[in-house]
Amino acid sequence: MFDLDYFKTINDTYGHPAGDTVLKEVSAIVQQNMRTGDILARYGGEEFIAILPDTDKARAMELADRLRSRISRKVFTHGDHQIKVTASFGVSEMGRDTDMERIIQDADTMLYKAKRNGRNTVMPGIIKILPDKARSLLKENVN
Repeated sequence: MFDLDYFKTINDTYGHPAGDTVLKEVSAIVQQNMRTGDILARYGGEEFIAILPDTDKARAMELADRLRSRISRKVFTHGDHQIKVTASFGVSEMGRDTDMERIIQDADTMLYKAKRNGRNTVMPGIIKILPDKARSLLKENVN
C-alpha cells in the first residue's frame, strides 16, 4: 500500500484537476514497473494497493524503493505548474490463507509508520499471495 505525501496540499494549491493529473501519472509510473499478473488498484483518495503475487521479500522491497525513487524524481506538469510529489510505502506479508482485511490493516500500519519516519520511505514487508486468490480478494474488497 502506498500514498502520496501531502497530496491535500497539491489539491489545495493547484486544484483538483492538477491532483487528478498527478494521480494518473503516478499510476502510469507504477504500472510501467509492474509485471503481468501484478495488480494495482486505487484504494481511495491518494492511496493505492499493489498486490505482487509470487514475489519474495527482496524483490518486493526493490520494487517499492524503485517506485518511491521514480515518483520523487518526476516533475509532474499541469498547465503552467510544475509539481513535485513523494510517496510513502507500507508493505505487508501475506500467507496463502491470510484474509484481505488483515493484509490491508497491516499494510496501512506500515504505511503510517513510513510517514512517521519522515515520509518518502518504504517500511519493509511483502504481500505474497497466489494470483487467482489475489484477484478474487481484490474484487471482494476494493469494489
